[in-house]
Amino acid sequence: MTNETQSHSPIDQVGITAGEVWRILADQGGMSLAKLAKQADAPRDLVMQAVGWLARENKISIVAEKRTKTIALIADEHSRAA
Repeated sequence: MTNETQSHSPIDQVGITAGEVWRILADQGGMSLAKLAKQADAPRDLVMQAVGWLARENKISIVAEKRTKTIALIADEHSRAA
C-alpha cells in the first residue's frame, strides 16, 4: 500500500482499495480471496472491506467452494452486448 493511500481516511482507503480490487479482477479474472489480497498488496481486512463495498454495489460475485471463496466481476450490460 502506498503512502498516499495511508494518508486518506479509513473510508477513503476502502474505496481506493475497492478500485484496485476491481482493476485486478478486470485484468486477471476471478480468484480466491487469499490470492486477491496478495495481488492488491493490502491488508486482508481492508481487501475484505473493499470486496464488501463492491458486492453491495453488485459489481462482483462471490462463489463459495469447498474451502475457499472465488471473487469475480459481474459482467455489465456493455460487456454482455459485445
